[in-house]
Parts: sequence; structure tokens; C-alpha cells
Amino acid sequence: MARLSHVAEDGSARMVDVSSKPVSAREATAGGRIALRPETLALISENKIAKGNVFATARIAGVQAAKQTSQLIPLCHGLNLSHVDIQLSLGDKDVEAKCIARTAAQTGVEMEALTGVTVALLTIYDMCKAVDKEMEMSGIRLLEKTKRHV
Repeated sequence: MARLSHVAEDGSARMVDVSSKPVSAREATAGGRIALRPETLALISENKIAKGNVFATARIAGVQAAKQTSQLIPLCHGLNLSHVDIQLSLGDKDVEAKCIARTAAQTGVEMEALTGVTVALLTIYDMCKAVDKEMEMSGIRLLEKTKRHV
């Protein structure tokens, strides 16, 4: 069985030392969805949610969250992100969200993409909770990651 990189020999948690790794261009895409009632989806599409524009706010929240990932996840490296994109699409029963994060670094951006998509979905939940008590987030996962040497 492979050894976990965040666990020291004595079993304690530790931050992985990436100082000897080469800098690579890295990208990660994460996705998820939030199920909402049809009436709530209509309110979002008509920009009639009382708290404001749901998609604009969720995009900003997702970008902010991706940039703050190392402040939220204790052993996560702080990364200088070169790009974060939050994509939201309105379906018949849900909103699908994706977060694409990019950097040139010694470690990947999976956690930033996952954090970005999760907070974007949480923001939709927060903005719609007054009108929809049945919302459910699901399917939050890493969709793709790439690395190429620079």
C-alpha cells in the first residue's frame, strides 16, 4: 500500500516538502451540482432572488475561496494562482458548477479547484435558502488535472 505523503514516520500530520520539485504549469478542474426546486431555478434565471445576482456572486465567492485555500486547509501549500474560472450552468433540476484553477508551481491546484467549486455552490445555497429548503449539493469531485514542465 502506498504511504500517505502528509503523514510523518511517527504518524503525525506534516506538510509535504516540495522544495526539490521542479516548477510545472498545472491546471485542475473540479465540478459539482446543487439541486433546486424548479421555482427557485426560475427565480435565479430571472434574477429575482432577493439577495441579488446569484451567479455573479457565486463566481466571485468561488474565485475568492480558491485564492484562500491554504488558509482553510491546514497542510495545503499557498499557491500564486494565475487563473481561476467559475462556470455555472442552469439545468432543469439543478445548477452545475465547475472551477478551473491554474498556476505554475511545485505542487498541484486540485484543492484550489475543489474549494472554489464548493464555495460557489455554498454561495448559491446561501442566496436561495430563504425560498428553497430542499436544496442538495452533490457530486463535488476532481474532473481533471494536468501538469507540464515549463
